[in-house]
Amino acid sequence: MLSNQHPQRVMPTQEADERGVKAADWDQKTEHPSSPNTPLGSSSSRESTIEQSSEKNVQASPPQRPFASDPPLDESKPSAPSRAFLQRSQIYCSSQVSTNHADILLLWCCVISGLVDSTIYNAFGTFVSMQTGNTIFLGLGGATPDSTSKPYGWAKSFVSIACFCLGCIVFSHMTRLLGNLKRSTLVASFLSQTLIIFVATIVVQCGAVNGSLDSITDDIDWYAIIPIALLSFQSAGQIVGSRALNLSEIPTVVLTSMLHDVFTDRNLLARDNVKRNRRVLAFFAILIGAICGGFIGEETTRMQIPLWIAGALKLIITLAWAFWPEKQTSAV
Repeated sequence: MLSNQHPQRVMPTQEADERGVKAADWDQKTEHPSSPNTPLGSSSSRESTIEQSSEKNVQASPPQRPFASDPPLDESKPSAPSRAFLQRSQIYCSSQVSTNHADILLLWCCVISGLVDSTIYNAFGTFVSMQTGNTIFLGLGGATPDSTSKPYGWAKSFVSIACFCLGCIVFSHMTRLLGNLKRSTLVASFLSQTLIIFVATIVVQCGAVNGSLDSITDDIDWYAIIPIALLSFQSAGQIVGSRALNLSEIPTVVLTSMLHDVFTDRNLLARDNVKRNRRVLAFFAILIGAICGGFIGEETTRMQIPLWIAGALKLIITLAWAFWPEKQTSAV
C-alpha cells in the first residue's frame, strides 16, 4: 500500500516543476520574439526590438565607398545647362557684328569729341581729340616762350599728342589681336573708353584738379595733365574703331581731311552718295557737340558736367554694341 501511494504524492511536484520550466521558457521567448519558434508578444515589445535591431545594423554596417573603377566626382564642373549657356555666350561674343547702320554710333562719337574738346580747351587751352591744333600749340610754345602769355602751354599739348599716339598703338593692336568686327572686341574697346572718361571725370569731381571754369587762371596746373592724358588716350579708340568698321569717312576726331574729302568728291551733287552724307553729318555732329560743351560750361561753370554726359553717351554706345545685330553670312 505504501509503495502504491508514493508515485501519487510525487506527481504534483513534477508537474509543478514542468509548469515552472515552461513558464520560464515563455518569459524568455516573449522578451526575445525575433528568435524562431517564438510566439508573438505585444506590439510595443516588437517595435522596440525592431528599433534596437535596426540601430545595431546601422552601427555595424561599414560606410559605403565607391568602387575603384568608378571615376571620382568632380563637383567643380558646371552642370549641363550651365555648360550650354556658357557655350552660347561664347559663340555670341565671338560673332561678328553687322556694319549696317553702324555709322549712327560713330556719329554719336563725333558728338562726344566735340563735347569733350570744347570743354577741355575752355578749361586748359588744349585739345584731346583734334591733334592738329595741339601741333600748332606745341610749335608756338617752343618758338615764342617769352612773348606768349602761356609759356608752358606747349607741355599740355605735348602730353595730349603723346597719349593719343599711345592710345592708337594700344587700341589698334588689341583690335587686330581680338578681331576687327567681333562683338567682344568692340564692347571691350568702347567699355575701356567709357571707364577712362569716368576716371578722368572723377579726378576732377574729387577736387584733385580745379574743375571751376571761371577760376582757372594759372598757365599750367600740373595735375591737369591727368585728365588731359586720359581723355587723349581714349579718343584714339574712336578712330581705331572707325577703321575697324571700315568707315574711314567718319574718323570722329579729324575735320580737315574730312572736309577735303567732301568737297573733292566727284559725286558731290549726286542724289545717292552715302559717304558724302556721312562726312557732312560727322562735321555737324562735331559742331553740335562743341556748341553743347560751350553752352553747358557757360551755364554750370563746372568742367565735370560735360564729361559726365560724354561718359554716359559712350556707355550707351557700348551697350549698343553688346546687342548689335549679328553679321549675316550667305551660304555658298
